[in-house]
Amino acid sequence: MVMSKETAVSTRHKVVVIGSGFGGLFSTQHLKKADVDVTLIARTTHHLFQPMLYQVATGIISEGEIAPATRVILRKQANAKVLMGNVEKIDLENKVVTSRLLERITETPFDSLIIAAGADQSYFGNDHFSQFAPGMKTIDDALELRGRILGAFEQAELSDDHEERSRLLTFVVIGAGPTGVELAGQISEMSNKTLKGAFRNIDPTESRVILLDAAPAVLPPMGANLGSKAAHRLERMGVEIQLNAMVVDLDYDGLLVKEKDGTTRRIESQCKVWSAGVAASPLGKQLAEQSGVELDRAGRVKVQPDLSIPGNPNVFVIGDMMSVEDVPGMAQGAIQGGKYAADAIKAGLAGKTPEEREPFHYWDKGSMATISKFSAVMSVPVPGFKKNLETEGFFAWLGWLLLHLVYIVGFRSRLNTIVDWSFAFMTRGRSQLTITEQQTLARNALDRLAQLEKLQNKSDDPAGPPNSKPVLSDPVKATDNVVGAEKKVPETTEEDAKPAAS
Repeated sequence: MVMSKETAVSTRHKVVVIGSGFGGLFSTQHLKKADVDVTLIARTTHHLFQPMLYQVATGIISEGEIAPATRVILRKQANAKVLMGNVEKIDLENKVVTSRLLERITETPFDSLIIAAGADQSYFGNDHFSQFAPGMKTIDDALELRGRILGAFEQAELSDDHEERSRLLTFVVIGAGPTGVELAGQISEMSNKTLKGAFRNIDPTESRVILLDAAPAVLPPMGANLGSKAAHRLERMGVEIQLNAMVVDLDYDGLLVKEKDGTTRRIESQCKVWSAGVAASPLGKQLAEQSGVELDRAGRVKVQPDLSIPGNPNVFVIGDMMSVEDVPGMAQGAIQGGKYAADAIKAGLAGKTPEEREPFHYWDKGSMATISKFSAVMSVPVPGFKKNLETEGFFAWLGWLLLHLVYIVGFRSRLNTIVDWSFAFMTRGRSQLTITEQQTLARNALDRLAQLEKLQNKSDDPAGPPNSKPVLSDPVKATDNVVGAEKKVPETTEEDAKPAAS
């Protein structure tokens, strides 16, 4: 293990930003002309436009268009530098952030801290579900899902068994929020348009796409009206919507669903995707232990009106990690929070005290979700009116395209995205349908490696954990199959089968 410390090269105010998402990037850029030194620490080398991950997963655009290199974005900002590493510890008393990259530990001091570490997929205590239903939070997730979707078609093409084909051509999206709706719509469109006629032994248009949620409505945050319109559009596309249905177990071949009346049923499906919940970064727990700040049920930090935490006026929590009433976990909340925190730091350097800060005010610019080509739903607040303007169809879809195009970083990425969109929307083709075994099976290999490490640790320490879980997959055997295939796993244990809300 190698230890390194960031040494002060100037006496200027030191700002550390954790996370390279919308909150972290925009707060860093907003400090460009300030008399500070900014260090951005992130566990990836890129800034990810997460709302468009589903388009990577379904072959519309490439990952490079929505994940530009953070260093390249900030290369002209002389007062900013980027460190790659996973933040493991925040020491509020000594004002030091500790991060790790492989075996190298780095300690970075700060005068002000902006925490924008985001959120991960939540499986509601059933993390082993991720083996069978990846989430949609990272580039790795999107590429793996693309491999699973297209791999299922490839396996079905080789099968002569009707039941196996049916299982392979049944796609289940768990969670009827914006991501779930967008994914279900695009998988259906891919099956009915892009892949139509591309196979000889199967008909992709006969695929089943199921959108499942424990809630009683589609798109609950957008209201009953738009949710109902989105549901009707999906149903016209052939998507089966199953509400009031809670996932209680998952395995390689399918999932077990509990109905509202308590009865259970099984859906046979190899390709499943989870978009049902989020959990804030575990760094929030460290802040709670050191400052006494409260966390909500998702682990988000209940920040003060100025987005700081108790006793630490120069420590700000923004984006998906913050819990502020009426501020949704969307890009706009992170962007506005990042700019606010940067302005607060600049005001402090100008002599303004924390007590003089105006509370953070969120400007709601509306919400939207695409359903299919030429179709979306949109809710936009209108000044002077209590109710939002709600619309659906082509103009809502056009508004979605324009808004998301604005927030893609870099002219070249925007231009390439326009080209890919034009190809996908004006024809039935998609330019990003390449899949590899590594993309599809990497999760299996990493899980296998983790299990081997646990077994090794257990053999070294006889008093180790007595109830370690069984190996969930074998990537060595899995790679002997068609791309997208996985190995069947042992039945879940009683401990694994704890219910999970979808």
